[in-house]
Amino acid sequence: MLSTLRNAWKVPELKKRILWTLFFVAIFRMGNHIPVPGIDTAQLSNFTKQSGSLLNFYDLISGGALSSFSIFAMGVVPYINASIIMQLLTIGIPQLEQLSKEGEDGRRKIQNITRYAALVLGAIQSYGAYVLITKAGALKDYSNLNLATILICLVAASTFLMWLGDQITVKGLGNGVSLIIFVNIISRLPQTAFKVAGFKSAQEATSIDVIVFILFTVLLLAASIILSLAERRITVQYAGKSVGNKVYKGQTTHIPIGVISSAVIAIIFAMSVMQFPKTIADFFPGSWFDMVIANGKYSPFKHNSQLYAFVYAVLTIFFTWFYSQVTFKPEEMAENMNKSAGFIPGVRPGQATAKYIERILDRLSIIGGAFAAIIALSPIVIDTLTPFKDLAFGGTALLIIVGVALDVMRQLESQLVMRHYHGFLK
Repeated sequence: MLSTLRNAWKVPELKKRILWTLFFVAIFRMGNHIPVPGIDTAQLSNFTKQSGSLLNFYDLISGGALSSFSIFAMGVVPYINASIIMQLLTIGIPQLEQLSKEGEDGRRKIQNITRYAALVLGAIQSYGAYVLITKAGALKDYSNLNLATILICLVAASTFLMWLGDQITVKGLGNGVSLIIFVNIISRLPQTAFKVAGFKSAQEATSIDVIVFILFTVLLLAASIILSLAERRITVQYAGKSVGNKVYKGQTTHIPIGVISSAVIAIIFAMSVMQFPKTIADFFPGSWFDMVIANGKYSPFKHNSQLYAFVYAVLTIFFTWFYSQVTFKPEEMAENMNKSAGFIPGVRPGQATAKYIERILDRLSIIGGAFAAIIALSPIVIDTLTPFKDLAFGGTALLIIVGVALDVMRQLESQLVMRHYHGFLK
């Protein structure tokens, strides 16, 4: 990795991209420390820590902007939600599905629709954030003017981050939105390290506890890297064909399918489902819904219980399978393969090919879903079985860090190879 960065720095165009990326990240990090006026951040921070894993996760991917309620408190969450919704709607709405098949022009139109949807979701989520700080008792002024100020600040800042992410993608390195989340998570690592050291200095944790925690983190990181790079390759043979006076020979290629390509989305879906009843119960404290559904003795939504962990794991595996089917679309892959005169050796074209790809996806979903479940449950294990409480740590964050870092490295390496810098790559 260091060798790749050093070699990229020697290429003027890549050096310019690296500098642009650092410049945009610096702007973003400065904005993360600009507070929204009229908020008691200490009160809000305490409320966030006590509100369950979903808010803690959002606070983590916003770099602590939610608990400090800076102008970037919503981060790029509205855009991410809009992207996921558009991806799911593409399956059910024929017009959107047709746009997705129209190449670059169609993808650009879908991207514009996603941006407008992100604005609408940003307005809705900004009001949700206002309700959150009101419930936390962190609001100093309840006037309509202050409400308008908060909503405008949050929506404008979220829109600016969406634009900033596009600029990073065009002028910098990697996917801009993913890089913003990556920087936010990395920025929380020193705070996590200080908290672990604080547990040790306060004698709440022993040296053995710290060593075990570090080893567990390294093991999760190593497993995340290995499985992020792991892929199942489906061999595809293309028949030779003649076009006019030219004869094209047949060739063999493969379709790569990542083992845990759907893990992060699956965990977010499962987390949202598990936290939804608690969120509803918070609006009706003391009601039967709060006492029975959300916090009952046998409720699967009672945080950190064994039943909660089991249902959470099952949902993670299910959403891994579901999102894999949505993303790869076996029938469409088989149809496109048939149109291009391609076939999987030993498998009949058409429906048999679609079923073959579906079987592979099912098996990979079980493997990837099981690992995603382990990742998702790691914060619960740490919180219940170790003295380290309320840490800004999660296996999901490790998956995001690994995924974004690998994506940036692949882009740098491909740029270097494209420029034929063989001497640098030896």
